[in-house]
Amino acid sequence: MTAVPKEKVTLEEYFKLDKNAEGRFEYHNGYVFEMSGVSITHADIEANLMTLLKNKLAAGDCKVNPANVRIKVPKLPTYRYADLSALCGKRIIGQIAGLDVLINPSLIVEVLSPSTAYYDRGEKFTEYKSIESFKEYLLVDQDKKFVTLYAKHNEKFWFQSEYFEGEIFKLESLECELSVDEIYQGIIFES
Repeated sequence: MTAVPKEKVTLEEYFKLDKNAEGRFEYHNGYVFEMSGVSITHADIEANLMTLLKNKLAAGDCKVNPANVRIKVPKLPTYRYADLSALCGKRIIGQIAGLDVLINPSLIVEVLSPSTAYYDRGEKFTEYKSIESFKEYLLVDQDKKFVTLYAKHNEKFWFQSEYFEGEIFKLESLECELSVDEIYQGIIFES
């Protein structure tokens, strides 16, 4: 297990920690935060989404990336980890301190937990917006059948759509449709 420093660290110290760590770590204003483990429901939703997207995009040149792929965020000197990302076309990989980072995701997915929802909807979304190729942001609630899709209209405006049980929506950047029920297949919520 990797120890997380409680005091501020330099970017170089962070990169060294993240490069040699078993888990996932993010850096913010000099502090390192461990991306903690997820609930079984969260993991099941991620697995469903990964499988759905891989199956729907298998015939084309689209790629789906799991949670451990670093995403370069131009607004930051570092990168972020999403729960899932995808793109169609050539995947562009860059380097930050010797670490591979994805440069051009068009879709970024976050599965919302009570502890991350505010950050994922707010500051993290704002940071992601600095990625030129970023076109759609899918937020999937882990506690009920509810997804929010933000679609980029232009540099300043994003359209927000909400989907519930029984509804279907289109991911324009990947040219595929998903249903809310598919995303939550096999998930049983406690009442």
